Amino acid sequence: MTDTIFINGSWSPAVDGGTRDITCPGSGEHVATVSEGSAADSERAIAAARASFDSGAWAKVPASERGEFLLKVASRLMERQEEFARAEALDTGKRMYEARLDIEAIADSFTYFGKAAGLDAGRVVDAGDANIVSRVVFEPVGVVSMITPWNYPLLQAAWKIAPALAAGCSFILKPAELTPSTSVLMMDVLDELGLPAGVANLVTGAGSVVGPVLSAHRDVDMVSFTGGLATGKVIAAAAAGTVKKVALELGGKNPNVVFADADFDAAVDNALNGAFVHSGQVCSAGARLVVEESIAESFVDELVRRAKLIRQGGPFDENAETGALISAEHLEKVDAYVHRGIAEGARLRCGGRAATNADGENLEAGHYYMPTVLDKVTGSMSVAQDEAFGPTITVETFSTEAQAVAIGNDTDYGLAGAVWTQDAGKAQRVAGALRHGTVWINDFHPYLPQAEWGGFGQSGIGRELGPMGLGEYQEAKHIYQNLDPQVTGWFDSRA
Repeated sequence: MTDTIFINGSWSPAVDGGTRDITCPGSGEHVATVSEGSAADSERAIAAARASFDSGAWAKVPASERGEFLLKVASRLMERQEEFARAEALDTGKRMYEARLDIEAIADSFTYFGKAAGLDAGRVVDAGDANIVSRVVFEPVGVVSMITPWNYPLLQAAWKIAPALAAGCSFILKPAELTPSTSVLMMDVLDELGLPAGVANLVTGAGSVVGPVLSAHRDVDMVSFTGGLATGKVIAAAAAGTVKKVALELGGKNPNVVFADADFDAAVDNALNGAFVHSGQVCSAGARLVVEESIAESFVDELVRRAKLIRQGGPFDENAETGALISAEHLEKVDAYVHRGIAEGARLRCGGRAATNADGENLEAGHYYMPTVLDKVTGSMSVAQDEAFGPTITVETFSTEAQAVAIGNDTDYGLAGAVWTQDAGKAQRVAGALRHGTVWINDFHPYLPQAEWGGFGQSGIGRELGPMGLGEYQEAKHIYQNLDPQVTGWFDSRA
């Protein structure tokens, strides 16, 4: 898999011959050797995407036909589900079970945008004059740079690729350098199904090297990025030089609010799922538990009891319930986050250390961190405000509905949140008051490809999925036609 740069319909090595070894974070085993692209490779990919878009090779294909192509992609993904899932599991360290679900969700996204592609032909505007034909049409934004993260490598790429292709755009995909394998497979599918050369391009390599060109280049019309806040700010600043369109999904510090009247067992179970699925490496993880004081002690005791029982293991360990962290460096960051919280006064209830073989079979071969619960947390502590992106839960308490909302909104982010209560009125009031892009009531984590996804505040700009997700990759154009043009007489200069 060495030649993993895909430009203008052809695979090639990096211009300078650079390569990178990919290892599985769950076992340390070698997965693949891929091309390590450079700025020169980014330039080549942009040129190919620009030429393909300007030629109309894809942009001028009828929207209904573009939609049919996306439906074929969805079908092919499911035919190759096991191959894609295995590649995703090996790159990320997640369980095969989770990776298979990811591929199903990816296919669902292509299906949704495939069906949506030809539905909106624009609209006619009533100009109040029978001689005026006025309409608004939606055209592709152009060339799109897509920069994606390592936690859900192909899912996050699909949320960009599917609407971009539905709209008629050309693109350059830059996957996270640690998890490129399924992006390589995706280019293979698009090429196999006959996407015109230059419409889809892939550059594998380090974000710090490849990313700046993709963000700032004048021939790129839009940058879509999913990842950390600090990098998102850098990308937005780079894109500002050419005033290009930017879409950013930058994570969150997501409150999971539990009232005393909630279904206790369901709330505990979903608190575990919200925080510990994929070892907490989820942008919408419910890592900030906000629980009513009257049940806090019993709720947290049960949460801790069950967190201690979570079984960790590699992608192919059928007994595992969650997997590894992406790298040794990331494990160190999570551990530093936890111990910073302890130093600030939080109480460690469980976890707080890397897992060893004493905690499960062959864990020392990978990057595993014990599920961690910190209680006695207050909003002023860094652990209440910062995103750990690991298997951690912080616990804060409240006594009134107003306090619960205030804690839930006490963040610079605003991606997602949840409220647990059997009082329908309270549920709607709190959901309405929380300043987050997605709010679950008596649930945590589900999303729908037909519903917008994105955040308030520093969780980002724009939306993915849903009608607005398609709209991100379009430009609106107003076409005004006068069927009976007349001399205006504004300037009487005929004399």
